[in-house]
Amino acid sequence: MKHSAHPRHARGFVLIEVMVALLIFMLGVLGMIGLQAALTRAASDSKVRADASYLASEMVGRLWSDMKNLSAYNSCASTALCKEWQSKVAASLPNGTGDVSVTINGSDAAVTITIGWTGPDQQPHQYVTSTNIVPNS
Repeated sequence: MKHSAHPRHARGFVLIEVMVALLIFMLGVLGMIGLQAALTRAASDSKVRADASYLASEMVGRLWSDMKNLSAYNSCASTALCKEWQSKVAASLPNGTGDVSVTINGSDAAVTITIGWTGPDQQPHQYVTSTNIVPNS
């Protein structure tokens, strides 16, 4: 009669160890996939925010270069440069919108630039910046 080297109650223990090791490995891989997805979302959100900041700075530059016509930029009503900028915002950002508000106070102008877009989560986002444009005396 043959006797096995392992007692009867120890059989299958190695198989359980392998299954537990595979479970731990799979959880680690799933965690890494989730981390990669979160990093990709954060990177794309960061890029859109940087683009919005750049577009707002671009509009401030346009306003500084056209100080004689600042009031025409209010709500982009009648300025071709402003409408061109709005088209650029719409093309650069997902569902992008841009608006300029100019308040003239004597020779100074208070400007607020608002840029909106829809994020991948379908939530509206907004970048708002304000500046004062004061002509050199």
